[in-house]
Amino acid sequence: MRTLTTTEDLAAYCKEAQAHPYVTVDTEFLRERTYYSKLCLIQLAMPGTDDSGAVLVDPLATGISLEPLYELFRDTSVVKVFHAARQDLEIFFVDAQVFPEPLFDTQVAAMVCGFGEQVGYETLVRKIAHEQVDKTSRFTDWSRRPLSDAQKTYALADVTHLRQVYEFLAAKLAESGRSHWVEEELHILTNPGTYIIEPQNAWKRIKTRTNSGKFLAIVQALAAFREEFAQTRNVPRNRVYKDDALVELASNRPKSYEELGRSRLLLREARKGEIADGILAAVQAGLNCPPEKAPKAPAGREKLQVNPALADLLRVLLKAKTESAGVAAKLIAPASDLDALAAGMRDVAAMSGWRAEVFGQDALQLCEGKIALAAVGNDVKIVPLD
Repeated sequence: MRTLTTTEDLAAYCKEAQAHPYVTVDTEFLRERTYYSKLCLIQLAMPGTDDSGAVLVDPLATGISLEPLYELFRDTSVVKVFHAARQDLEIFFVDAQVFPEPLFDTQVAAMVCGFGEQVGYETLVRKIAHEQVDKTSRFTDWSRRPLSDAQKTYALADVTHLRQVYEFLAAKLAESGRSHWVEEELHILTNPGTYIIEPQNAWKRIKTRTNSGKFLAIVQALAAFREEFAQTRNVPRNRVYKDDALVELASNRPKSYEELGRSRLLLREARKGEIADGILAAVQAGLNCPPEKAPKAPAGREKLQVNPALADLLRVLLKAKTESAGVAAKLIAPASDLDALAAGMRDVAAMSGWRAEVFGQDALQLCEGKIALAAVGNDVKIVPLD
């Protein structure tokens, strides 16, 4: 098992990889004690049937630069293959504002190839490569050096078996004509907006039961302060204060250290110093927010006038179409989207892109009374209406 610890060795490997049609990539990282993931290990493998083209890259080695890897990521002649790539891509985007191009995510590809929702790497390896993956080292401390042989073996398996998984799924997609389905899904993963959290928008992640403007203005100010504090100090946002404490603060609206100290949910460290000052300032900013500038809760679907008969028909149609296509139903449209369609809404994911091909177009015709459904044996058939 070869471990690259110098920029020169990494550059030589990446140059060799550029002669191949694809390279498989994975990472090991820690995030329990930081806001941003701490990259601890990178695994790479070139096409082949053995481990000779697979290496570990130690990003913690003194003096090493990852620029050769980023140059490989920018080389559009080489496909970069990941499994469940989102967190890996976030690391590389935060570090160098670079995305691997072109990208192939075997988890996404597996979902459109009939393997179910968010299928795990071990499952794909077992079903496609007919191998077992030893996951006993999954939760070890990847920042400690030296790495054990068990850690290295585990890490390499995440890219060596991935080669066979990729080749199988790529061939299946080409055969079925669904490659563009995967490309549509990957646009989200390679969109910088997926990974950039603006402090002023952090409040949208908070679940609240009250939608009054004043309350939401305080929630927005508290969430913005927490996000900025966590980002600038690289600490998890929950180490500043948790969501339930934030909602409690927005409800109680403390105006002094004494009132802040009465909070049931606030961490002890947050009741003094910079965090306490930031909380009090945020609460006051929310209270001072003019009504016309207060944030508004996203329009919910709780009060939709759903046609229950149409919603049931849409569920039958979805089941029939996804079973025929070999795609997980929830990947196309969750129950909430079906209710939205049955209430006359059209701004749902199922009405665009490849989802529209599979289900959305027929769903629209069903809603407009242009088709009916009929049971023929064990199958559901679409019947055009004049």
